[in-house]
Amino acid sequence: MSQVALRLPDSLHAHAKHMAASDDASLNQFIVMAVAEKISALNTQAFFAERAAKSSAAKFQKAMAKVRNAPPMAGDERL
Repeated sequence: MSQVALRLPDSLHAHAKHMAASDDASLNQFIVMAVAEKISALNTQAFFAERAAKSSAAKFQKAMAKVRNAPPMAGDERL
């Protein structure tokens, strides 16, 4: 486990401390989870960017041509 010295503006520190307390977590746990969520979001973005780079409009149209023309199932109607 690593230790990191972190400088936060007072207002951000107070807000994070309050949010951690309302989530019944320590400030450390709150910050660890925030970093983990950010890493997950960036990895997800990179994953979809990589997938999109391997595709094309022509491939999309080819896949969509395989979808049968049928009315939506009950509950899937557009509102």
